[in-house]
Amino acid sequence: MNSYFEAVQDLLSTVVEQEKLSIKESVEHISKAVMSDGIIHLFGSGHSHILTEEVFYRSGGLAAIRPIFVENLMLFKGASRSSQLERQNGLSEKFMNDEDIRPGDVCIVISSSGVNPVPIDVATIAKEKGAFVIGLTSPEYANSCSSRHKQKLYLHDVVDLVIDNHISKGDTLLKSNSISFGSGSTVIGAVLLNMIFTQVIETIIKSGVTPPVFLSGNIEGADEHNQKLIAKYKTRIPQL
Repeated sequence: MNSYFEAVQDLLSTVVEQEKLSIKESVEHISKAVMSDGIIHLFGSGHSHILTEEVFYRSGGLAAIRPIFVENLMLFKGASRSSQLERQNGLSEKFMNDEDIRPGDVCIVISSSGVNPVPIDVATIAKEKGAFVIGLTSPEYANSCSSRHKQKLYLHDVVDLVIDNHISKGDTLLKSNSISFGSGSTVIGAVLLNMIFTQVIETIIKSGVTPPVFLSGNIEGADEHNQKLIAKYKTRIPQL
């Protein structure tokens, strides 16, 4: 009954212990970007897209977060279609060239397998635009598969910093009667991102600066507080 919960607990313990240095470095870069009025961009396709929305416009979360929305790569536009599109070399240029990514920004690209061209090229283009690029991925998973990128690259090859989610090939945590099941990437990714961003907020507070944090719209004074943050970031985050 508790096998999935225990598997998640075990994997989280592994990630937190083994990714301490990568998490610390990511916190440093993101804190610096936010305090310099930079933006934190996030990209993922398919189920990885869920994580970009998890931390966007979130009560108790940073206001300086901007997801890169590409509808054709989202599940609601056709689940199997999104998978096929993610495998297309050259697709990223069609939407990334117009993305407002600047030097001093941070871009987090999420793909557990790290084998498909779209997230790989998103990371490459974001880096070319001057952003510090973080890959939330699994090198173990990637190295167990063939890259679909035209240059045979993996996501972990092209980013500035890798945060390893330690997801195994196939993104399953359980196995019974030779059937693998129970995905872990979304749960682990959500915890990692929230862990990183809460540490960023704590770092900014310790520096003597008030962090740009949204309040829940259901508490008194939240609307006025949030509207000030939206006015500050609206130009660079039009989704607000």
